[in-house]
Amino acid sequence: MARRALLTTVSTLVGVVASIAFAGTASASAAPTAPPKAAEVTFAGALKLSNCSGSVVRLSTSKPEDPALAMSNGHCLESGMPAPGKVIVNQPNQRSFELLDASGNSVATLRATKIVYATMTGTDVSLYQLSTTYAEIQSQHGIAALELNEPHPEAGKAISVVSGYWKEIYKCSVDGFVFELREGGWSWKDSIRYTPGCATIGGTSGSPIVDDASGKVVGVNNTANEDGQECTMNNPCEVDESGNITVKPDARYGQQTYLFYGCMADKSEIDLAKPECKLAKPAAVAVPVPASAA
Repeated sequence: MARRALLTTVSTLVGVVASIAFAGTASASAAPTAPPKAAEVTFAGALKLSNCSGSVVRLSTSKPEDPALAMSNGHCLESGMPAPGKVIVNQPNQRSFELLDASGNSVATLRATKIVYATMTGTDVSLYQLSTTYAEIQSQHGIAALELNEPHPEAGKAISVVSGYWKEIYKCSVDGFVFELREGGWSWKDSIRYTPGCATIGGTSGSPIVDDASGKVVGVNNTANEDGQECTMNNPCEVDESGNITVKPDARYGQQTYLFYGCMADKSEIDLAKPECKLAKPAAVAVPVPASAA
């Protein structure tokens, strides 16, 4: 963007001050302020993996000098799908990711240094630490990481599922939340169900689910009931608190990502021992017991 020289005169400054003072005393009958515009959802920050989609993500507390994080699904790991109950933490990894710009063009290849966290137990997510910082991605490619939304998402909100693999953006809304989503030997808690419209397909796994109003990530796309079957592979079923099973043919689902706020530490590291962390943990992780419960 071109810059202009600042040729401000004393009279201009006086006029600006007067205008501000006038605005501050405007009557209540003045036209109401227009509501803020919805965030523009593009491919900027989306990732193309060898078999899935993903995104460069950060927390609201992340710092520019922190190693950037790449998010996808647990079932998108190059080593295959983690068995039920398996949790991977801080495992060395050199996976590569194609970084996309707003138009969906590949502008860089990013590389992981390790898998910070991955599982298909309770949720279906993989989080990689990259060799590049947020500041480096921003300065070298002009792309900011997508911010994870901290609160629990809301039903009825308009969302976009942004697939870096297919370079396609699917539009729909949050239909509701599933107490337990069961597929094969895996089960996931509090899953996001989409309204018709987000007709996701193979390769969209790992795509960020972006809230259209804020532009923040509320989840990660992971599965769909393809054939109307009950609780089989590629045919997840819904299970309520009483154990009742419901099948919704063609329904699409994703997993929430706000849980990372209770588990992440400084410098893009994870600390599953935090009392507030609700992600699944390896058996070796000791969770502190509150003094009142000792």
